[in-house]
Formats: sequence, C-alpha cells, structure tokens
Amino acid sequence: MKKIHFISIGFILIILDQISKYWIVSNISQGEMKHFLPGIFSLTYLRNYGAAFSILQNQQLFFFVVTICFIGFAINFFLKSKDHQVYTRIGILLIIAGGIGNFIDRLRLGYVVDMIHLDFMDFAVFNLADSYLSVGVFVLILALWKEN
Repeated sequence: MKKIHFISIGFILIILDQISKYWIVSNISQGEMKHFLPGIFSLTYLRNYGAAFSILQNQQLFFFVVTICFIGFAINFFLKSKDHQVYTRIGILLIIAGGIGNFIDRLRLGYVVDMIHLDFMDFAVFNLADSYLSVGVFVLILALWKEN
C-alpha cells in the first residue's frame, strides 16, 4: 500500500476521534455515565488535564513540546519506512493519529476528552485516540520484533 493511502487512513482516524469527542461533549454531561453495552462498556464524559491515567495533571506546555517532538519523530520514521513494512507503517500510523487526535483537544480545549469506560474492569476512562496509540505501540513492537 502506498504512503498516500496510509495518510488518507490517518486523516479518517483523526476525524473519527474528533467526531466521537464532539458527540460525547454534545450529548453527555461531564461526569455522567450512560450504559452503552451493559457489562461491557459505558460512555461518560471526562476531562483529562494530564496524560495516560491522568498523570502529570495541568502540564500543558510539557505535553505540547513532547507531542510535537514525538509526532515529528514518528512522521520521519513513517516516511523512511519501506513499502513492504506494512505492519510497521500501520503501527506508526496509529501512533501518529492518536497523538494528533489528543493534541487537537489540548490545543482547542486545554484538556483531552475521554469517554469510554470498560464496565468489566476497573480501568481508566479513555478515548479513540488513546486506543489508536495503544494498539499502534503493540503493532509496532510486534512488527519490529518480527523484522529482527
């Protein structure tokens, strides 16, 4: 698959993330929880002023600098990847899309909108961009491990 196709998919992922956050903010009050698939997951609207699991609260300047550096590094790594490194590209693409999705929130709102709560485990509330990041890191680790 050509790089332009990956880039198009990346834009679609970012748009889906932003649409899901807009919908949550428009339809659910902050802190309210609505059961979506009972026993599996609920939707809630939380504002996260920190990083994963709400660490480093209110460190926006730090997040801007780190995110810009990290996304720049990931884009460079993506552009240098070879056509046959499909899984490496998928992993990087997911990481970039997730980073940009949350970065847009930080720039626009000063916090990240989180909305997905897994009912079957006591786990942090997260969003689609967080999911992209997590899956992307996992796929990238597997891809790099397989290449070596």
